[in-house]
Amino acid sequence: MRTDIAFRTEDGVTLRGWHYVPDGRQGRLPTIVMAHGFSAVKEMYLDRFAEAFAAAGLAAVVFDNRNFGASDGEPRQEIDPWQQVRDYRDAITFAETLPATDPARIGIWGSSYSGGHVLVLGAIDRRVKCVVAQVPLASGHDNARRLIRADYWASVQAMFADDRRARMEGKPPAMIPVVAEDPAAPSALPTPDSWAWFTETGRTRAPSWKNEVTLRSVEMFTEYEPGSYVGFISPTPLMMVVALGDVLTVADLALAAYERALEPKRLVALPGGHFDAYVRDFDASSRPAVEWFTQHLKAK
Repeated sequence: MRTDIAFRTEDGVTLRGWHYVPDGRQGRLPTIVMAHGFSAVKEMYLDRFAEAFAAAGLAAVVFDNRNFGASDGEPRQEIDPWQQVRDYRDAITFAETLPATDPARIGIWGSSYSGGHVLVLGAIDRRVKCVVAQVPLASGHDNARRLIRADYWASVQAMFADDRRARMEGKPPAMIPVVAEDPAAPSALPTPDSWAWFTETGRTRAPSWKNEVTLRSVEMFTEYEPGSYVGFISPTPLMMVVALGDVLTVADLALAAYERALEPKRLVALPGGHFDAYVRDFDASSRPAVEWFTQHLKAK
């Protein structure tokens, strides 16, 4: 059963999403808190993952990140990774208030950018009892260096500086497309599979998705290092789902982060690319996550 939810963050912004409770189940249940990655909204396949969790007897709280989709927040289309981490923590607090939630059995799931967020959360919030990070960002700096050609890097940094000067003068934040058909054109996620997935999924499943973010969202991406927290997650159980063909949150950086994690941990390697985890490899990505959460939450 799915119901609409809304809750206020500590700083007063209303976030909206869905609450999934397994059909026919009563009492306090293990609950998974979930949000999407860079610019994506909940309709972009998070419902499929939450339904898989519910079918296994797990409740789920799914929400749109602030400034995106159904959630409030200004400026629209801005992604501050540390604010999103704080919002995840507020979503956990909200989940604790729900009659269907067992506060002692809360897990977190994230994918892509939010896959990085759950690495941070697993390390700093001990209310979290189990973590699944799917195709996660490990290092904003190193990942950006893979996505942006070396001879473009100085001009990109100059764009960041010009945007700061303009904002200081009272001008609105500069905007940049999330994806572009030409991977050499300016965009936040300059890979062909990003263009294909976001445009197709936005058209067929998520009309609220917009192909733009603030330029400073990209600047904050380059400063974000969630993989530096991975060694602090233990003893909370960590599963990392890595797509070996991932050229967006590149696979070798995620695998290196996994090697730095301590036990208990489990690595799931998918054969495809970044976005296959949501569609073609959905069963291969969701089934191990269900098993991990079931193992570490349902038995407690």
